[in-house]
Amino acid sequence: MHCPVCGHTDTKVIDTRLSAEGSAIRRRRECEKCSYRFSTGEEVELLDLTVVKRDGGRETYSRDKLSQGIRRSLQKRPYTDSAFRTLLNGIERDIQRKKTDELTSREIGEIVMDRLKSFDEIAYIRFASVYRQFADIESFTRELESLNARSRKKGTKKEKTVVDEGNRLKI
Repeated sequence: MHCPVCGHTDTKVIDTRLSAEGSAIRRRRECEKCSYRFSTGEEVELLDLTVVKRDGGRETYSRDKLSQGIRRSLQKRPYTDSAFRTLLNGIERDIQRKKTDELTSREIGEIVMDRLKSFDEIAYIRFASVYRQFADIESFTRELESLNARSRKKGTKKEKTVVDEGNRLKI
């Protein structure tokens, strides 16, 4: 690693920390010539992944392009940068788990929608409406009803009877 101040090639690592998601490392370094201290970061990078587009065209995977698409669906929605990074890292981990050097844009879109569904339902619907190119209002409505049914299922809780000092309580 070159020192950003003097350009010397020998630097030593003073401290190393793993990110909360476990997909990045932050290192604190010191130049052995001028003693300047600086930080570097290492992130997991998807290497040599080719995305096969709907029209059959191919392009290199771009984290920035994926990030921009997801941010568009999250526009004016409440989320933190940390939560967004965690979401993006999770999507990339799912892509890496495919263990292939070529994925279709459809496969990537399905991974994104699966993650967005639990991250933010409004962003999910926005992303799905563009990604799935709903042909009519009925297909859009079916997707909304499916999401609504999932939310209701997730929100219902079974009653549990608890006996506390001889009294029955329903929770």
